Amino acid sequence: MSGEEGGLRLTLGEVYDTSRAILLEHGFAERHAAAISRTIRAAEGDECHHHGLFRLPFYVNALKAGQASPDAEPTLSRPAPGLVRIDAHFGFIPLALEQGAEPLAELAASQGIAALAVNNAHNVGPLWPEVERLAGRGLVAFAFTSATATVAPWGGTRPLFGTNPMAFGWPRPEGPPLVFDQASSASARGEIQIRLRDGRTLPEGWAIGPDGRPTSDPATALAGAQLPFGGPKGSSIALMIELLAGPLIGDVLSFEAGERDKAGTGAPCGGELVLALDPARLAPGGDRGAPLRHGEKLFERILAQEGTRLPSARRYAARARTAREGIAIPPGLRDTLRGLGAAL
Repeated sequence: MSGEEGGLRLTLGEVYDTSRAILLEHGFAERHAAAISRTIRAAEGDECHHHGLFRLPFYVNALKAGQASPDAEPTLSRPAPGLVRIDAHFGFIPLALEQGAEPLAELAASQGIAALAVNNAHNVGPLWPEVERLAGRGLVAFAFTSATATVAPWGGTRPLFGTNPMAFGWPRPEGPPLVFDQASSASARGEIQIRLRDGRTLPEGWAIGPDGRPTSDPATALAGAQLPFGGPKGSSIALMIELLAGPLIGDVLSFEAGERDKAGTGAPCGGELVLALDPARLAPGGDRGAPLRHGEKLFERILAQEGTRLPSARRYAARARTAREGIAIPPGLRDTLRGLGAAL
């Protein structure tokens, strides 16, 4: 741990230790504190800061408000040959996802395709860890979750959809899998919140204010509505994710999740759907490597064009860099962590 222009620089190990100590101090059980801290460490390692240490107040506030359980043990059931269901009992989702990974992978290998439905889970984390975990086992994976109503449908001016991210993982014959995780809104909510904290403006097309007019001011945007990416196309994807992560698996829509959050913690509680597909079952002849080798031809053609990169290339470069150099903690975040009890 070292100082840097009024801030700090932490190793990824220190990120984990700091997160775990704060969560334990505020009442989280060890298993939940450890799982959440692994998620925060992964986010900081990939320089996805809006899902990292920045989120610690969201975890703590949801617990203090009595909306999130500090120690609920997720319960797993298998209601169908290709389905795993986990009830998180209003705990945060990282522990449930870790517990569901193995049975989901086993079912995908057995059935060719399998689903994990997580219900009653608070979620302020990224989606890529679950799909990367499955892709690392040779499975193609998708994940979908909604949030609270912060995004206006295309043509509207009032929040209705969540930022509604989706993630995709594709195994590769050599090296880490191809992974992407993106919101159906023009930006993640946390990116706007961090710009507010750091006094930075927003790019055009991210948000509108309460008056329905475009804004570059983060505070006005947070009081108004975010916009879907790509206009009506992003809006349609947000709608799809609402249905997949809500009604399909017996959980809430984004506006209903927001209504649950009486204390305004910003930690939505709802569902997540994870799908896993086994190339060995889907490919003719059962050759797992055939579709993966075929996919490499597409990647080669993409990279043959100057200025291109594959999804996750930036993430893996960041991961290698932060493993060596650690991460910078700006003064505002340092002060927040100290306010939560961190010895920084």
